[in-house]
Amino acid sequence: MTRKRRNDEHSLYDVKRQRFGSPGIYGRTPQVVSPLPVAQSAPPKPPIEGCRHPPGIHKPKQTGGTLVLRRELCPSIPEDPLILAGDKLSQQILALFQACQQQNDDLEKKERCRAQLQKEIRALFPHSTVYLAGSTLNGFGSRSSDADLCLVIKDGSVRYICRAVSGTYIERPQLIRAKVPILKFRDKVSGVEFDLNVNNIVGIRNTFLLRTYAYIESRVRPIILVIKKWARYRGINDASRGTLSSYSLVLMVLHYLQTLPEPVIPCLQKDYPECFSVSMDIHLVPEGPKGIPPFISKNQSTLGDLFLGFLKYYAKEFNWDKLMISVREADALPKPNCREWKNKFICVEEPFDRSNTARAVHEKVKFDAIKAEFTESLRLLQLKKDLNAILPVRATIQER
Repeated sequence: MTRKRRNDEHSLYDVKRQRFGSPGIYGRTPQVVSPLPVAQSAPPKPPIEGCRHPPGIHKPKQTGGTLVLRRELCPSIPEDPLILAGDKLSQQILALFQACQQQNDDLEKKERCRAQLQKEIRALFPHSTVYLAGSTLNGFGSRSSDADLCLVIKDGSVRYICRAVSGTYIERPQLIRAKVPILKFRDKVSGVEFDLNVNNIVGIRNTFLLRTYAYIESRVRPIILVIKKWARYRGINDASRGTLSSYSLVLMVLHYLQTLPEPVIPCLQKDYPECFSVSMDIHLVPEGPKGIPPFISKNQSTLGDLFLGFLKYYAKEFNWDKLMISVREADALPKPNCREWKNKFICVEEPFDRSNTARAVHEKVKFDAIKAEFTESLRLLQLKKDLNAILPVRATIQER
């Protein structure tokens, strides 16, 4: 079991929610891909028991062919001075998140390309569907994020599909041969870089699981985006070079937030198994989390406290030799005694197919480098309480 960690200082953030509404992405009618929409046929479920008070949720309204869900703080909640972070580190984290988070126009550019691509592919494969996936849609993308696409198709070779999508609006197509082959290309109009995979169904499922976590509690998106920026800057966020993938990092943060003495987020797969069933038809997956209510945590730690706690947990507390990180169970589980997990330096369970998402970390020198960055960043941040000590804020905002 995970050792409980102490929380002494508390605060609550509320970050303005990103609107998402891509007309007809997952069907003929516009969808609001959100964990907190109001049900059409029944009143919304009450907030999870133990919550202080739910955010106000307003019915979606039609705006120019796009459904928009607006979520605000309930008017009955008095203004909480802790919402506006008073400490410098929390202010820096929030400011960096607000500057770097993916904007609606970024998402719309990616959606236009997805729609055009789907149109061309369906001319050859009428029953195929192209999904946006990964950080573009899961809530943890930044302005500079590439776009992940997943083509769900029953037939057709990857080579034939490559020829089919090599239209006049894309350039630099490159087929990457891997366990899951990827077609990389660039959209000439928007300049966005895309990675297209075929039938990576688990990637669609985990996109909507992560999206639900992203929007179920207001601190989740800022802390994860900034941790991703930190890890990239410190050279430990590149699976192709034997360090952590962004997906593994996200799961590591979610696990930490789940296992605090007062959890910041719930365990969605335990609390709502029907919404994230592996047997659910893939075309229904975007609708799966619609009825999940908001989670207002009793844990009021500031963003700064959570960042420090995350670094401390993995630098000093987590037992890498014996334990596996599991968001599915909201726990640190004993490593399975099988080939995929045995003698692996970092074990992070994929919530659906239960593979090791951190298998790229297969050299001890890389594992030691990752641990060293956690330890040194914790030391510097505890000493200076300034994000610039471990991540240059202004330069990161300029890169976005």
